[in-house]
Amino acid sequence: MTERASIETKLASRLARQNAMRILAEAKLQEIADGLAVIGEVIQHTDLRPPESGLVMLRGRIGGDGAPFNVGEATVTRCAVQLQSGQVGFSYALGRDRHKARLAAVCDALWQSDEHREAVERHVLSPVRMRIDAERTENECRTAATRVDFFTMVRGED
Repeated sequence: MTERASIETKLASRLARQNAMRILAEAKLQEIADGLAVIGEVIQHTDLRPPESGLVMLRGRIGGDGAPFNVGEATVTRCAVQLQSGQVGFSYALGRDRHKARLAAVCDALWQSDEHREAVERHVLSPVRMRIDAERTENECRTAATRVDFFTMVRGED
């Protein structure tokens, strides 16, 4: 494999993991727990960083390109676990749900394992993706119903 192909493979893998972690961050506790229950194995892991909550500063920009300013603070819970097989999983979750942060970190570690990735995709990530897509579609439909199109007609005065 050439060096370029190796770099592209690593980049694709990294982007796929980032996407999986994003979905886990948006998942609800029960969705993660139900998915892991379907997988069925007892997942032995150790906490490298037990779930802990803290504050992060939220920053914004006026119009998307203005000077950044502090909007406010949000509570975030983070966790890091290591499976017995050696994979290390991380999670950051908005809010103070320590159990969700731990389960999301376990899912991240399992996703990195070739033997568990497909099960995590099918039983945890796929149902959450479908819920997120359905909510997005519903929101877009509600927004489209209130859309107003402005137009001007050319008047004969010019």
